[in-house]
Amino acid sequence: MKSHLLIFLFSPFFIILAESFLIFNEKSFQSINNDPIIGVLTQEMAGYMGHKYSNQYKSYIAASYVKFIEGAGARCVPIWIGRNDSYYEDIMSKINGVLLPGGAAAKFNDTNGYGGAGDRIRRIAKKYNDNGDYFPIFGTCLGFELLVFLSTNRASFMTRCDSYNHTLPLIFSSGYKNSKMFKNAPSNVIKILRTENVTANYHIYCITKSDLDKVHLADEYTVLSTSYDKNGLEYISAIEDRKYPFYGVQFHPEKNVYEWIEGRELAHGKNPTIVNQYFANFFVDEARKSLHKFQDKTEEINSLIYNYPVMYKGLNDLPFVQYYLFNT
Repeated sequence: MKSHLLIFLFSPFFIILAESFLIFNEKSFQSINNDPIIGVLTQEMAGYMGHKYSNQYKSYIAASYVKFIEGAGARCVPIWIGRNDSYYEDIMSKINGVLLPGGAAAKFNDTNGYGGAGDRIRRIAKKYNDNGDYFPIFGTCLGFELLVFLSTNRASFMTRCDSYNHTLPLIFSSGYKNSKMFKNAPSNVIKILRTENVTANYHIYCITKSDLDKVHLADEYTVLSTSYDKNGLEYISAIEDRKYPFYGVQFHPEKNVYEWIEGRELAHGKNPTIVNQYFANFFVDEARKSLHKFQDKTEEINSLIYNYPVMYKGLNDLPFVQYYLFNT
């Protein structure tokens, strides 16, 4: 019996089989990017940030978004607003996904601001994916609204609502288990999201299912969950594009771990942290499917968020514990 086994182990068939297995696994390993870099879009100074810093700085990023990405094993670069197509083409060829953050830059039609940059980013990302070059986008709150807005050819369609300073569970839609966002979610994550007030909401406009129908987007996006505002209005709280790896949540998963502003209804503790980590891991895992990279190491190092000082709000009446301010 042993002699037969030895003959098989050293037979040409086994050697070819072993080599094929090694080649397959090498290719599988090479298709995963374990050093992802994600772009976080800056936005113009507005709201509380604008009142304090608009005369000194041109754009900002809340540090909680950077930590959200870093906590799942990726690095970040800021993506500047107000640039031309060639800038966005260039930076997106070197990174592995884009996070569109929440905030107060509500002028989506401003081609030089957050809305204009988001439009360019979405168009370029669609082109990549159409060519088989995987490139994800994750929109949080304002970023979620921007993704849907851009799909309408810039039509005004959102509903005024009251879900500001409001923590909520999710009401999962039928078929959510078949979605990219939730199909691999552990049962405890789904249970927490379904039964506990763990999603932080800070918005005064909502997208309802009827809003989506009005602008003929029901076939473009899958509604994964809804929530209720303070007056009982049901609105969409999580979506994903049916064709592209574009995802949006109306709530702020990053706040559960990284924001500690007194007077704000924020979910802290073990279960809110589990939820935060799930969404961060999901998006960074999506970014690991992109093989873009900087060809020049010096350029990569000089592009990272580490080059910019992070500021602490201290006693200032600002909406973020820490933030980055930019003169560009």
